[in-house]
Amino acid sequence: MYKYLFGPVPSRRLGMSLGVDLVPKKVCSLDCVYCEVGKTTKLTLERKEYIKSNLVIKELQNYFDSSPNPDYITFSGYGEPTLNEKIGEILDFIKKQKPEIPVAVLTNGTLFFDENVRKDLMKADVVLPSLDAATDEVFQKINRPSKDLSLMKYIEGLVDFRAEFKGKIWLEIFILPGFNDSINELEELKNLILKIKPDSVQLNTLDRPGTVANLRGATKNELQKIVDFWQLAQVEIIAASPERKTQLAYREDRETAIIETISRRPCTKDDLVKILGLHLNEINKYLDVLEADKKIETVRLERGVFYQRKNK
Repeated sequence: MYKYLFGPVPSRRLGMSLGVDLVPKKVCSLDCVYCEVGKTTKLTLERKEYIKSNLVIKELQNYFDSSPNPDYITFSGYGEPTLNEKIGEILDFIKKQKPEIPVAVLTNGTLFFDENVRKDLMKADVVLPSLDAATDEVFQKINRPSKDLSLMKYIEGLVDFRAEFKGKIWLEIFILPGFNDSINELEELKNLILKIKPDSVQLNTLDRPGTVANLRGATKNELQKIVDFWQLAQVEIIAASPERKTQLAYREDRETAIIETISRRPCTKDDLVKILGLHLNEINKYLDVLEADKKIETVRLERGVFYQRKNK
């Protein structure tokens, strides 16, 4: 069992992806209301070696020596991976050992104003930054950033990274009704897309409970209206449909373990991580499948969102 690697897990964008965690839960520069990992416990822009690079490299070497190649190696996990100042060193190691495996970086993109961060990511094959707001009011409301981060600095970093990076940039925009779907905000977001020039714009929405109660995801029809409104060729909808979720089942024993656990008592995602020894990202994949199959349901209690067996 690895401590800093997880999976490979099936990704609708990256195939079978080996995850690499570079920060503890939940170290991030944002505290987004919709985050599936949970509330940010350390809100910061400070870069440091949150997880020692030698420990991550040791696990990667063990994986390379004992396992088949995944489709991608992906920096993601519990928080913002670019906060780890050794991300470039770890990326260099992967490219030396396994140059044939493409590397993806799932990031909020907020640290791209830092030239060192941009340099660290130059050897990545695909970078998937996010951008959910075009005005400061919405930025503060939906992303709840570190006090030292301005929206202008954030956007300028994305523009600078596009100018320097030779790989693919897939910009994710998370649509949350009532937060960033007004006509004015959508018009401003379109202007930013044209300025940043990503290879792809991927519209996503709430797929499981966020950190704030009473949020709802956009419907497929609402997302399509945004695509039609923008009239940009590179925009696509990636929000998971029930049919797509069911395709993510690949280990029946783990699904069974989750069902058996929550049948005994309702559990939060953190409870399931502790009980089953799986990474949160893996847990989320299986919860997707089980919810799509209508085997489980959620209930929000004082301690958070709990998963329980659905009554037939």
